[in-house]
Amino acid sequence: MAQFLILSAQEIPTPIMISPQLTQLTENIGNSAPAALQVDVIADFVCPWSFLGKRRLDEALAAVRGPSHVTWHPFQINPAMPEEGEPFDDYLRSKFGDPENLRSGMEALIQSGVREGINFRFERIERIPSTFNAHLLMALGQEQECNTGVLADLIFHAFFERGQDISNVDVLVRLGETVGLHARHIREELDGERLPLAVRANEAQARQHGVNGVPDFLINQRLFVIGAQSTSDLVRIFDRAMFGEDSDLTMSSTLH
Repeated sequence: MAQFLILSAQEIPTPIMISPQLTQLTENIGNSAPAALQVDVIADFVCPWSFLGKRRLDEALAAVRGPSHVTWHPFQINPAMPEEGEPFDDYLRSKFGDPENLRSGMEALIQSGVREGINFRFERIERIPSTFNAHLLMALGQEQECNTGVLADLIFHAFFERGQDISNVDVLVRLGETVGLHARHIREELDGERLPLAVRANEAQARQHGVNGVPDFLINQRLFVIGAQSTSDLVRIFDRAMFGEDSDLTMSSTLH
């Protein structure tokens, strides 16, 4: 499912028990309180279901009201996308054929967005960008302990609702400044070597352990949830991860 538009929701009624190796994704979480809900998000900023999944995650976390810690991990659904991106219509045609065939699917996405407070404006998107720089900005935001939930929303909003080029450094600087990052620091890190190496390594680790589509959510290093689940399903999964039977902790399966 490593494509821009996923025209049917990746709804899976029950979570997948994780492979033990996937817990390595959480090694940099820090010292969260034992009772805190820990959520690792694997997403990409040109995936509309990642935007929907993020909004539903926010609603689910608000519903449970307890302490939580959310960590974002990079995943490019178009890792070979050139820096200059690709015209939107050309991209759709190369992936799906005649763009007119996607009309009903895109309308369904728009309606799903309305229910989550998202105003998808696909007609404003001129090019599909590389998302690598956007993932760099998110990684920097996490290092600087800014509000990455707000930052992720800003990046999604810039692309899907305003049609902005989220590979453009000037665009990302403006978004980063909104959450308290300094323009000079953003430019230095995006142009440096340290942060790109770390982001590439993080994404490679996810792919090595079987991640091949987004969004995905790793809950308390215990349950691996695929797709933009409903808010109510996420709340039930949170309860299972926090208060489920001890036997759940010993279960594992190969992630496909």
